[in-house]
Amino acid sequence: MFPYKTSFHLDKSKKQALYLQLANQFITLIKDRKLPPKTKLPGSRTLADLLAVHRKTIVACYDELLLQGWVESIPKKGTFVHANLPELQLQEYASLTEAKETCSIGFNFYTEKLSAGKLPIRKPNFMYLNDGVSDARLTPTDDIARIYRRISGRKTIYKEMGYGTTFGNEKLRITLATYLNKTRGLHIAKENILITRGSQMGIYLSAQLLLQKEDTVIIGNTNYTSADAVFLERKAILQRVTVDEHGLVTKEIEAICKQKTIKAVYVTSHHHHPTTVTLCAERRIHLLNLAKKYGFAIIEDDYDYDFNYNHAPILPLASHDVNGNVIYIGSVCKSVAPVFRVGYLIAPAVFVNEAANKRRFIDRQGDALLELTFEEFIKNGDLDRHIKKVMKVYKTRRDLFCDLLTQHFSEVFMFEKPKGGMAVWTQLNKKYSWKAVAEIAQKYQLEIGDWSRYDKANTKHNAIRIGYASYNEVELLELINRLRKTMEEVRNFV
Repeated sequence: MFPYKTSFHLDKSKKQALYLQLANQFITLIKDRKLPPKTKLPGSRTLADLLAVHRKTIVACYDELLLQGWVESIPKKGTFVHANLPELQLQEYASLTEAKETCSIGFNFYTEKLSAGKLPIRKPNFMYLNDGVSDARLTPTDDIARIYRRISGRKTIYKEMGYGTTFGNEKLRITLATYLNKTRGLHIAKENILITRGSQMGIYLSAQLLLQKEDTVIIGNTNYTSADAVFLERKAILQRVTVDEHGLVTKEIEAICKQKTIKAVYVTSHHHHPTTVTLCAERRIHLLNLAKKYGFAIIEDDYDYDFNYNHAPILPLASHDVNGNVIYIGSVCKSVAPVFRVGYLIAPAVFVNEAANKRRFIDRQGDALLELTFEEFIKNGDLDRHIKKVMKVYKTRRDLFCDLLTQHFSEVFMFEKPKGGMAVWTQLNKKYSWKAVAEIAQKYQLEIGDWSRYDKANTKHNAIRIGYASYNEVELLELINRLRKTMEEVRNFV
């Protein structure tokens, strides 16, 4: 029998809840095949007695593993490790430490030297639909300003005001490495981090190094349009694969790899952009195995890791990557406010070094004072406190918005209530067109925006993202009222 009693180490002094500590340790055991597929897990009472914890802790742990797709519950039989999880293939390294020291990387990239959408004009009293952005009114500007003033007032601050490194502020890189290792299960050092001015710079730099004319990058049949634009700027071939309720269909990726050389796969694994679905555990491991086998890079854009309302955040692909295939991109812009252009690109050190060299052509360095401010903001726990605060607000807004959509638009809109993020993927009944909706909405001072960008891949899904996080409850009611009047008129024309 598996030694459950001695295999788990729970620390009640940690901030992380016991059920999450337990769930993450279960995931490690499942990944390492110490708990192979189809293994029956102990009953909740039995495991609670073995580990000397409350039975509710075990139930919450099993629920979390079930939500993430690591286990399955079979009625009248019990809880089992998911039967279809593929084995995560590893390079034959002596140890992970040795792998880091040798700067191992699981894909090729170009090192040649670089050769030489219109935003709407804001109208008064209009409401604007967005893709899902934070509410700037909730930004802790006083706290950030206080830190900024204190840092700016230091006698030695002049040392930070000249030309610095293209890697970003060293203190922030060290603090971020510690923070991301703790919160996202990564195993990185500062050498693996390049500070960027938001996620978009990370995507751009990755594309610059990975792609040349007619190189192939795999994306979803619906995808983040700004990423598409970056890849097309490199004259790459965009190979689209199906996105279903479990995320990118990795079997299609495997079929493509057997036919042609793939340079990269771009994935928003946590909440796929734009549809908000989560990449399941089975496909996560399958994708990592494919990257190792075929030597391509995975560009993981984790743009809204912090915003989950049904369960704890799912660890990113990067936390399971031991072969050096994942380029992990994120930012604090989404969590705090878009104006604060502080993001990060995380990859094997050899790739980060080349990205830093490439960065100097478009941005000599970042904002050292702002980076020092956020170093302290993160280190002091202010970022975590802010996220906990706005999570409650955004969850309330999500619930209200989805209830209103169901109440007023059950015949015209189809949607799944998102588990996280800041937007709802809203499909319009195909009797109607977003073009007509956008035109009539103007009469009611409602701007739908560039609805056509979601159909440029010829998917014809007739859907757009509608963000809810940036509106308070009164504004959501007004937004629904304007949309209701619009749709009443649209229906009269059909």
